[in-house]
Amino acid sequence: MANYLLLYSGGSMPQTEAEQQAVMKDWENWYNSMGGAVVDPGNPFTPIARTVSSSGQISNGANSTMASGYTILKADSLDAAAGMAKSCPVLKSGGDVTVYETFNVMGG
Repeated sequence: MANYLLLYSGGSMPQTEAEQQAVMKDWENWYNSMGGAVVDPGNPFTPIARTVSSSGQISNGANSTMASGYTILKADSLDAAAGMAKSCPVLKSGGDVTVYETFNVMGG
């Protein structure tokens, strides 16, 4: 089994407290449905970012599509992780999920 990073982009924030509670319940249900596959439930990102180039120059903002959050899952394959991502609550708010396989370069 490998770890997979689900990187969220886009999506909208709930406008009312009732909407926020409903969205939080959706996330809770999604995490619970995956059980032990959730390595790190992650967090949303603020829109404030800096990009550091290979020359060391720092600029405001993202250098590509602005990411809005992440989750790390454990799965048997990239296809299995993408299958789990298909029910991610960020999709309900118009966002996208990109799934990346990670690998351990530090051992252990």
